[in-house]
Amino acid sequence: MNALAQVPADFLHALGTLRKAQCRSELRLDEIPAPSRLAPYAVALGAEVFRQTALTRRMPLHGPAAKAFAGEHPGDTQDDEDDELATGRFILLHDPEGPAVWDGEFRIVTYIRARMDAEMGNDAMLGSVAWDWLVEALEGHSAAYRAAGGTATRILSESFGTLSDRPDTIDIELRASWTPASSDVKDHLEAWSDMVCTFAGLPHLPPGVTALHGRRLT
Repeated sequence: MNALAQVPADFLHALGTLRKAQCRSELRLDEIPAPSRLAPYAVALGAEVFRQTALTRRMPLHGPAAKAFAGEHPGDTQDDEDDELATGRFILLHDPEGPAVWDGEFRIVTYIRARMDAEMGNDAMLGSVAWDWLVEALEGHSAAYRAAGGTATRILSESFGTLSDRPDTIDIELRASWTPASSDVKDHLEAWSDMVCTFAGLPHLPPGVTALHGRRLT
């Protein structure tokens, strides 16, 4: 029997809606291995946002195209690591049994991490602000959801010894999950792509408007 025939129709429909998502052009989006223990069916995407100088050397990719995205990207260099503004993961889980804690058959699990500037990183309200970014992105894309929860963590990195000349850094991590109202999760992926870019200091702008990159989170 064809393996695809064993995949629930609702999950196939959800995958189809992900492929239709119009994600932010600043985002590099690739399919990554999905966790196998969280649900019978899952798909995972990894995202990175780079400075404009590094972004021009990378091909923007959108939607889960699996193996089509495998391989090296011409022009990648080790220096690009220093140009990363934010990173994240988007995982769509499906369990036909509908776990009670999910309040549904689907669950979206996300992770976003970005480096903050010193002023913002030391703000006691940073966790609340990070959660507000998530809620605003979902509402802005009319992505209906329920049973949302998450944690925001600030991470202080200090360097010592031979690395003592490196400045201290503060990262923000947001781990969150929610249950989409239906198997149409296109708007959820688009909202999440906005979230990652917001964490990177690239707020959503109307079509045709260019951001002034004077403010950075590193």
